[in-house]
Amino acid sequence: MKTLKLAALVVAIALALFIMVPQLSWAAEDGAALYKGKCAACHGADAAGKPAMKTPALKGVDAAKIKATIASNPKHAGLKSLTDDQIQAIASYLK
Repeated sequence: MKTLKLAALVVAIALALFIMVPQLSWAAEDGAALYKGKCAACHGADAAGKPAMKTPALKGVDAAKIKATIASNPKHAGLKSLTDDQIQAIASYLK
């Protein structure tokens, strides 16, 4: 009986940690990975932009401007699901 209670407790703690760990601040999004996955195809791997596609350079752009651009540009419809923390991580990476 004690073993069963102990096993249930261990499973409950593991489940709680599994749910909580992604929410911790040290588990923050990686700006480089987000940029490469969401932005690099159009803005270039080096964030210098692509004149042929009329996409601007993003080097040194702050998070507020990135957020405003995503919100106002229909081409960025797939990016509207980015959280403020993710946008901040991308902006920090670009600086």
